[in-house]
Amino acid sequence: MKKTRTPKQYLIQTMSRIAVILAGLLICSNTSSQGFSTIDYQSGSSIDIGAGADVCANSIIINGTYSGSGTICSGALPVTIASFGFSVEKNHVKLSWVTETELNNSGFDIERKDSKSGSIWQKIAFVIGGGTTQGQKFYAYDDKKLPAASYRYRLKQIDYNGNYEYFELLDDVVVKAPGEFRISQSYPNPSNPKCKIDYEIPFEGRVSIKVYDLLGKEVTSLVDEYKSADFYTAEFDGSNLASGMYFYRIIAEGGNKTFTKTLKMVLVK
Repeated sequence: MKKTRTPKQYLIQTMSRIAVILAGLLICSNTSSQGFSTIDYQSGSSIDIGAGADVCANSIIINGTYSGSGTICSGALPVTIASFGFSVEKNHVKLSWVTETELNNSGFDIERKDSKSGSIWQKIAFVIGGGTTQGQKFYAYDDKKLPAASYRYRLKQIDYNGNYEYFELLDDVVVKAPGEFRISQSYPNPSNPKCKIDYEIPFEGRVSIKVYDLLGKEVTSLVDEYKSADFYTAEFDGSNLASGMYFYRIIAEGGNKTFTKTLKMVLVK
């Protein structure tokens, strides 16, 4: 049977105290900098662990009664995480985490959800683990081209037997709306025959992106609709066009502001 633990916020502490309240008794144990912990349930203790909960430590001594559908587990956890953080650059989020030790670590599912009420966790990637290691191991993942929003992230660490543990960032990750207009060079350029164009709109308004040939004739319209302030990507498909040079122009209007820019691209078949 797979061993699961409920999701919890992950707080890194080099020295910590574990507290368990049992029938009016406060039983504490120190966790050393080496990551070893002991919980001693004193004589006469009455322990009730609710469904979906667990109590885990390297060493657990029980001198009392135990009830409830929760679990008690002992022994070192498969992975000790020393830090888990993030950085944001425009609409790119970089997650980074460090493990101190790993035991049979298959890897990490990376899960994300909007901070809005009612949103659900979604797996967005998998990062291969280090198996069994004793030294520090550094991990990173880049979550690119996100819409402006507030996000939550967590790691689902999975061992080779399918057991897993969740580690969740304490803070929301906020991707802010762009502060200025921007449209990128099409990529790849030359295209054969498809390419993409990134653009950023700092206010709500009408946006159009049209493609023209060398004679100034419109050959296709990529975008022509109302847009909120955000990051976007348009796709150009030149399958029905002849090879050669073309121009694309963006026009954005809203809030008594207008932005326009024209760039060229090359289509090669």
